[in-house]
Amino acid sequence: MNKSLRLKPILLAGTLFIINVFLSIGQGPTTKATPIFKDGEAQIVPAFKNPLKWIRHDLWVETTFDTDGDGKLDRMHVAVTRPEQTESEGLKLPVVYISSPYFAGVAPNVEGLFWNVKHELGETTKARTHVEVTRVGKRPVISHSHIAKWVPRGYIVVHSSSPGTGLSQGAPTVGGNNESLAPKAVIDWLCGRVKGYTEPYGDKTVEAFWSTGKVGMTGTSYNGTIPLAAATTGVEGLEAIIPIAPNTSYYHYYRSNGLVRSPGGYLGEDIDVLYDFIHSGDESKRAYNNAKIRDTEMKNGMDRITGDYNDFWAKRDYLNHMKPMKAALLMSHGFNDWNVMPEHSYRIYKKAKAMGLPTQIYYHQLGHGGPPPTKMMNRWFTRYLHGVENGVENDAKAWIVREEDEISEPTAYKDYPNPEASNVTLHLTSGGPNIGALIPTKLKKQGKETLIDDYSFSGAELAKASNSNHRLLYVTPKLTKDVHISGTPKITVNLASSKPAANLSVWLVSLPWNEQEDAVITDNIITRGWADPQNHKSLTESKPLKPGKFYEVSFNLMPDDQIIKAGQQIGLMIFSSDKEFTLHPKAGTELTVDLDKTSLTLPVVGGTSTLNKALGN
Repeated sequence: MNKSLRLKPILLAGTLFIINVFLSIGQGPTTKATPIFKDGEAQIVPAFKNPLKWIRHDLWVETTFDTDGDGKLDRMHVAVTRPEQTESEGLKLPVVYISSPYFAGVAPNVEGLFWNVKHELGETTKARTHVEVTRVGKRPVISHSHIAKWVPRGYIVVHSSSPGTGLSQGAPTVGGNNESLAPKAVIDWLCGRVKGYTEPYGDKTVEAFWSTGKVGMTGTSYNGTIPLAAATTGVEGLEAIIPIAPNTSYYHYYRSNGLVRSPGGYLGEDIDVLYDFIHSGDESKRAYNNAKIRDTEMKNGMDRITGDYNDFWAKRDYLNHMKPMKAALLMSHGFNDWNVMPEHSYRIYKKAKAMGLPTQIYYHQLGHGGPPPTKMMNRWFTRYLHGVENGVENDAKAWIVREEDEISEPTAYKDYPNPEASNVTLHLTSGGPNIGALIPTKLKKQGKETLIDDYSFSGAELAKASNSNHRLLYVTPKLTKDVHISGTPKITVNLASSKPAANLSVWLVSLPWNEQEDAVITDNIITRGWADPQNHKSLTESKPLKPGKFYEVSFNLMPDDQIIKAGQQIGLMIFSSDKEFTLHPKAGTELTVDLDKTSLTLPVVGGTSTLNKALGN
């Protein structure tokens, strides 16, 4: 006897979802509803539009792991929303799947939740405060996200809570293996390969008889990380992913070239803070999870003392796990996302392209979040989930929203970085504590200049100042033509520190600084980067600096694609502690820069000749 259940419509929030064997108005009872396509996009189908006829139900999918130590394989809580024709007419449809650790609520932002950043580099600080999450949300609803967009277009929308959150079992690991295997299990269930159950500990099974076995994933931030995590397992049936501002490496999120660095807007956050923030699962399992994951694995691996890259971080870097990946990739990010920085998307896009996967990237000029236009997402899912040959794989590889355009109106380019961009090396001339020059010609004997660290001055204050002992600033002549930067700038700094450890921060800015109320971030900040001089030779091993000894420190700034307007100047600012991002040691550390051995490499569309013309050379 088949114990599998076909879940019927259920009572949700006082509304009875009734199956109607007839299609929506305008279609007869003998005409079956099917997806409709026009110009390579799935269209809204009248028969799929009425939310009162959608079928909603939840279930638990069994995984291959037990991370909460109860001796039972963890089950993930899953919610399904589908057109009623999948029940009444036997219609099978592809799935848009979203998974998240946030659906059941997060911890309150209490004092002490974040790490104290006011201490000397390399020293420990007092323990932070641990908090508990009060779980919210009721069955069967996990989330309403994406439903209104995709169900009327002929998709089934599936949500799941990630391990140790909401009604999903297990422990959150913030990038651990189970956070890749959990969505894989859900996809395996959607493809009929593993079991789903009607209850978290019951034995009545349920099948996804309405699924075509074609799945696409999307989501923003952590919810955008999970599609990539699932794709790295190589799971069959995951045809396409659209990660939006995904965190693709927790090291790159919480560290920068060996430096302990916070994500923008969350000073003092680290991976164990995020663990506490999302841990909304079963209260009875939290003590075990905390002891095993947060207080052992994370405590022993995260290393806030040196900031070095180690096995703990390597396991949480999805670039290291991409070999099995087969899913088509449409990546989306903001060039001015200083939370999950734009390098996160570019590094994965670059690797996926090298692997020969179908790839496309969408960048805008704003901050965190921002999905591609619906048209782009629709074409991507139509092609890879419905199998409609719409030629999306032949579309432009890169779509970039220009500075003054609407986010829905990107400009098409052959690729990112712009293939017409080439590196131009710029050199420094003396000028500190005032302002020196940034020019293509290398002049000899520019000497050395010194800055004094003081985190109390913000980067913006330092960039605007015509004179400061707390930064070194070098600017180009006023541009006579627009300059288009596309790619990843690189800085090489030859420096000496007065102490064995120091922060190193670099901003690339557009001057004069626009202080008007209507100023946007692209008016002022071009890109940024940070590094630990102790890691000048290796990310995996830092060594104390010998005070007064010069070291060469080379690292990439964040990738960018920006047009600097004529009349502006491009400024390179070198300073030590960044008030918004780094630890805050006591003021007074001196960094001395050898100008003759320091340079900036800038990817300019049109290369050296174009930049020279813009500089009036």
